[in-house]
Amino acid sequence: MQDKNIHKGHRKRVKDNFLKNGLDNFEDHQILELLLFYALPQRDTNELAHRLISKFGSISAVFDAPVCELTKFGLSDNTVTLLKLIPDISRIYTVDRCDNASKIIDVNNLSEYFKDRFIGRNVEFLYLLLLDTKGKEVYSGEISKGSINSTDVPTRKIVELSLLYNAKYVAIAHNHLSGFALPSKQDLVTTQNVYNALKLINVRLIDHIIIAENDSISLKDSMYGTGIFVSD
Repeated sequence: MQDKNIHKGHRKRVKDNFLKNGLDNFEDHQILELLLFYALPQRDTNELAHRLISKFGSISAVFDAPVCELTKFGLSDNTVTLLKLIPDISRIYTVDRCDNASKIIDVNNLSEYFKDRFIGRNVEFLYLLLLDTKGKEVYSGEISKGSINSTDVPTRKIVELSLLYNAKYVAIAHNHLSGFALPSKQDLVTTQNVYNALKLINVRLIDHIIIAENDSISLKDSMYGTGIFVSD
């Protein structure tokens, strides 16, 4: 009975604390506990949050954990869905908040432009950015979703979209799941192929960015782009 009284009103106090102060003073398990309130109305989410953090090591690792691993904790489909929503919502929110189709893109800092677009990705994606003659964004979006190990670069589609949007400059980016942004031999070959194809229609590939977790490489600004971007 005493334990029940101690915990009475706990959820309301946690919610009120968040609404008043935000999450800055919350520990990782407390953030996860609060989130789980909305999927598990009758369960002790504090104890569950502790177990999840202990198993996976961090709150971000919980969100990124495979579905099959999360279900081992007896989580329902609704609970797993809620957890897996967080990375995608974070990416969409971040990109949408910063996006402005009329802005001029800083072509010297394309890694910063692209990195938010790969938040929470667990397969490889290819992202395309098209700019007009003034450097304004005229199109951006995912154009290819690859397997866990590789992504197919659709050169023809890049050319077609460049013509459709009357682009003058093009940048592409894709992610490595290995945690290392070093380009593979195939990355360099496909970059050269895209560069050559765009050159035929008088459009310039200005960079190929590779994203890997918190790391990134600009092929144009690194030794790996030597011989590809030599005429720029």
